[in-house]
Amino acid sequence: MPRARVVSVAGAAILLSLSTLVTATQAQAAGARYVALGDSYSAGVGAGSYTGDSGSCKRSTNAYPYLWKNANAPSSFSFVACSGAKTGDVLNNQVSALSSSTTLVSITIGGNDAGFADTMQTCVLSSESSCLSAVAAAKSYATSTLPGQLDAVYAAIKNKAPGAHVVVLGYPHLYKIGGSCVFGIGDTKRTAINSAADTLDTVIAKEVANAGYTFKDVRSIFTGHEICGSSTQWLHSTTLPIDESYHPTAEGQSGGYLPSFSAGV
Repeated sequence: MPRARVVSVAGAAILLSLSTLVTATQAQAAGARYVALGDSYSAGVGAGSYTGDSGSCKRSTNAYPYLWKNANAPSSFSFVACSGAKTGDVLNNQVSALSSSTTLVSITIGGNDAGFADTMQTCVLSSESSCLSAVAAAKSYATSTLPGQLDAVYAAIKNKAPGAHVVVLGYPHLYKIGGSCVFGIGDTKRTAINSAADTLDTVIAKEVANAGYTFKDVRSIFTGHEICGSSTQWLHSTTLPIDESYHPTAEGQSGGYLPSFSAGV
């Protein structure tokens, strides 16, 4: 066979293989039985357009689980993530949405257990030393107590949905160090808060690996879109309503969390 024809045939085979892979992936997504668990970062607090039946859980149609559902048309979709959820809330109120027929699960969890909201309040309203102490306490909790709590959640998911593909997403850095804000906290506090996110993500990634699940780190995709960063900011600073502060905007969900989750599916 002439060399040009060999190359042509090989190229056609590669394209056919890629096309088959894409088609299979799309078919798998369309046939998924998807359950979205987790806290406010998965519920979409801060992204607006909250569903009428979600109440104080504030589940948004702009949240990454809902956006993925719209794009992929899974065979079933259960959205039970809730604002303020801790690991215990997932165990008590959310894993019941899972079943042996569930094939896909997403979750963000752990930030509230480690005291994210209280730490942010201290850092914004109190002194630098108080902020650093609060961050240190959050880090200590994340490294000493949170691993066991995460293990319990991941074990419960495996027990309820043993055949599911589980994607666990992390938390972004909130602040641009050296960035410019008209109002806001200084770089020492910003650096401390970002370091808490690093500790949290490190702990989560380790426990996810132990469970055999997929971890998607969102810190790099949010780089350049942090508070006090560029004009394309994907995170709220202090805002009203106050519970939406320090959460992803609709753009943060669509530009940051959605592609991260999609890459893990």
